[in-house]
Amino acid sequence: VLGHVQRGGTPSAFDRILSSKMGMEAVMALLEATPDTPACVVTLSGNQSVRLPLMECVQMTKEVQKAMDDKRFDEATQLRGGSFENNWNIYKLLAHQKPPKEKSNFSLAILNVGAPAAGMNAAVRSAVRTGISHGHTVYVVHDGFEGLAKGQVQEVGWHDVAGWLGRGGSMLGTKRTLPKGQLESIVENIRIYGIHALLVVGGFEAYEGVLQLVEARGRYEELCIVMCVIPATISNNVPGTDFSLGSDTAVNAAMESCDRIKQSASGTKRRVFIVETMGGYCGYLATVTGIAVGADAAYVFEDPFNIHDLKVNVEHMTEKMKTDIQRGLVLRNEKCHDYYTTEFLYNLYSSEGKGVFDCRTNVLGHLQQGGAPTPFDRNYGTKLGVKAMLWLSEKLREVYRKGRVFANAPDSACVIGLKKKAVAFSPVTELKKDTDFEHRMPREQWWLSLRLMLKMLAQYRISMAAYVSGELEHVTRRTLSMDKGF
Repeated sequence: VLGHVQRGGTPSAFDRILSSKMGMEAVMALLEATPDTPACVVTLSGNQSVRLPLMECVQMTKEVQKAMDDKRFDEATQLRGGSFENNWNIYKLLAHQKPPKEKSNFSLAILNVGAPAAGMNAAVRSAVRTGISHGHTVYVVHDGFEGLAKGQVQEVGWHDVAGWLGRGGSMLGTKRTLPKGQLESIVENIRIYGIHALLVVGGFEAYEGVLQLVEARGRYEELCIVMCVIPATISNNVPGTDFSLGSDTAVNAAMESCDRIKQSASGTKRRVFIVETMGGYCGYLATVTGIAVGADAAYVFEDPFNIHDLKVNVEHMTEKMKTDIQRGLVLRNEKCHDYYTTEFLYNLYSSEGKGVFDCRTNVLGHLQQGGAPTPFDRNYGTKLGVKAMLWLSEKLREVYRKGRVFANAPDSACVIGLKKKAVAFSPVTELKKDTDFEHRMPREQWWLSLRLMLKMLAQYRISMAAYVSGELEHVTRRTLSMDKGF
């Protein structure tokens, strides 16, 4: 019996950020309230904070308990919400092998592309088992598009992916190689193995690679197959989704390292650490980790800064050293600026803080790619794998004509992702206009709104005019199947 062990422990990055966000939202709800405003509960829906009327939530809770007491378990499951129902359905699907009612004529291949990310194996596992349960022939490809070009294709069964759920890295092997230079070999192996659909799990290279395959459909009829990308990268820089698989594990790895660094700074007194995170040009890791560890500043490419901003930060740090908290932590995304490098920031803080505080640097590096996936990434990968395979199965039935698969419509090659409150499938050709290919990231980043909270919690004087409050919604009864909701 686990008991109160479940109440203890260090809070995860998600819990730290959620509590910070909910606390801020609760204060804003009080400030915006009028005498006629109903009492509300601040909650999370998808990745959006919303406000729900308190009495509606209480009534729904009572209805759940009454349904349980009356042994109306299906109704109780629905009342608990779409996410709970969806999780329960996925568990039942994957827990035990069930022979398909009939064998399909479809063959699907799964491969990993890009840098390793925690949760890749969880996605592959759930996709393989979902495909098998639907009667498909499922292949896995080793070493990404390069492996597909070399014919490193292997048929897998239900038990071949046993134990993959909690494994970090990529069991299939993954490479950044794009298909452009080896299209003929890829097309030949797609024809040899009779592959009707591709499921590509990976980062920006996976998205870019599938886009190249789609653009080559006019030259190679064999590429007129169904394709789906599951975004999996610590950088969280794939368009079409708010969260990439593996980014939660990376944030927690960076957070744990920064916790240790802060502990060192606390013991030393009057010390500031400059910590460099990964992520390429995308500043998601630096921003979210900064909130989770209470950083004094986080420099990212998407939020341009100049020498005046650095001067303000150093002066703020100097004032902080006059308080009881005599330590500092500054995060820097690895490509946030061409000239204001980690070494430059170290020299600047060391020079301007001379006599007040000293400075040290730490480059976290590839430790952010390693480790076992967090519970969030395990569950997220499992859900995305199931939903992607269900979508592929449905699309294959739609495009199957006269004994063959022919898919050339834009919506036959999509990126699956969590967009605000729901799972969405976005055609890669439509995402092209929303992508900054030079810097390898979406043109618009939802998490930039979190930077306001980062600065406020670091005790900077800022205007709250730009803060977007959560909307007041109503509790509704929803019955969601596995192909909807999350």
